[in-house]
Amino acid sequence: MGTRRSFGQLRRLPSKRWQAGYTAQGRVHHASSTFKAKIDAEAWLTDERRLLESGMWTPPSDRVAGSKAAPTVAAYSEPWLADRTLKPRTRQHYRQLLDRQILPALGERPLRSLTPLTIRQWHADLGSATPTLRAHAYALLRTILGSAVQDGLIPSNPAHIRGAGNAKRVHRIEPATLEQIAAIAGAMPPRYRLMVLFAAWCGLRFGELAELRRFDLDLENQRIRVRRAVVRVDGQTIVGTPKSDAGIRDVAYPDHLEPVIRAHLTEHTAAGHDALLFPAADGVNHMATSTLYKVFYRARAAAGRPDLRWHDLRHTGATMAAMTGATMAELMARLGHSTQGAALRYQHAAADRDLEIARRLSAMARGV
Repeated sequence: MGTRRSFGQLRRLPSKRWQAGYTAQGRVHHASSTFKAKIDAEAWLTDERRLLESGMWTPPSDRVAGSKAAPTVAAYSEPWLADRTLKPRTRQHYRQLLDRQILPALGERPLRSLTPLTIRQWHADLGSATPTLRAHAYALLRTILGSAVQDGLIPSNPAHIRGAGNAKRVHRIEPATLEQIAAIAGAMPPRYRLMVLFAAWCGLRFGELAELRRFDLDLENQRIRVRRAVVRVDGQTIVGTPKSDAGIRDVAYPDHLEPVIRAHLTEHTAAGHDALLFPAADGVNHMATSTLYKVFYRARAAAGRPDLRWHDLRHTGATMAAMTGATMAELMARLGHSTQGAALRYQHAAADRDLEIARRLSAMARGV
C-alpha cells in the first residue's frame, strides 16, 4: 500500500513497517532502513526535502556508503534493485521477494554481521512448503551479497548453501499426446484453437502468443516472428521484448497448421496489418490469462487431461521436437530458452534446421 504526498512517497510493507522514498536527479532514493512508525518515515522525508532545498543534498546511498556504520541489508538492497535494468515482471518479483522473504528477517542487519550460520538459519526458517519461492529468495540474496563483495562492503559472500538456489520440480509434467492436443483444440472456442496449436506445436509462451500480430506471420516462409511479449504487472499491461534475448527468434510452424492459420486470419483476426491474432473479446486489447484459462480448463477436462497446465503445452512442443531428433542447441533456439547470450549463437547455428524440425512435426501429426 502506497501513500502519495506532495514530496516523496510512503509505502507500508507486508512486514507492517514503512518504507520512505522520493525521486531526485532522475532516480528513486530510499531511506537506508524501514521505519516502525509512519511519523518517523515522514520525518525522514522532511529532512531530505530540506537538504534538497538547501543545496547540500547528496544521494542517501552515498551517505550510507561514506559513513563509518556498515550499511544494513535493506540500505544496500534498495539502491541495488533501483539501479538494475530488469523486465517489469522480474522487478516486481524481486520486490516481493525482498518485502516478504528477505527484509522482514534480515533487513535491519548490517551486511558485515551476516555469517554463513545467519544465512542457513534464515533459509531454514523460510520452510519447505514453497520450495521454488525459497530458492528464488535465496538466489536473490546471494546475488545482492555478491554485489556487496564487489563493492568492498563485505570480505566474502556468506550465502553458499549448496543447491539452495535450485528448486526441485514439484509438478511432474506429462506431455500431452497428439490425440489430446487435437481434443483440447477441438474443445476450445474457435478463436482460441490456433493459440492452443501454436503453444503445443511451436512452443510459444502465453505472453508471446498474446502479442502476436498479423505482420508477425511469414506465410511465404512458414515462420512466426517472435519479437515481443506482453505481461501484466500491478494491473498494467506492458508490451516489451520476450523473456530473454534468446526469445527474439523465428519459429518455423509445421505445415499441417497452414489451413488452420489461414482460416483463423480470415475468420478471427481483424483486417489491420497490426491486428492481434488472439485479442480480448473486444477485438482490440490484449487477452488476459484469466480469460483463456476459463475455456482452457474446460477443454483440458474434455480431453481427459485435467492436470495439464497451459505452460505444459510448451513443454509438450519441446518433447515432440526432441522426438524428431533435434539437438539440444536446436531445441533451445526453437523455444527461445537459454542462459545469458548462449541462445543467440544457437539460433544462428539452428536457423536452417528449424524448418526441417517443423516438417518432421507435420509428418508426426499425419501419422496419427
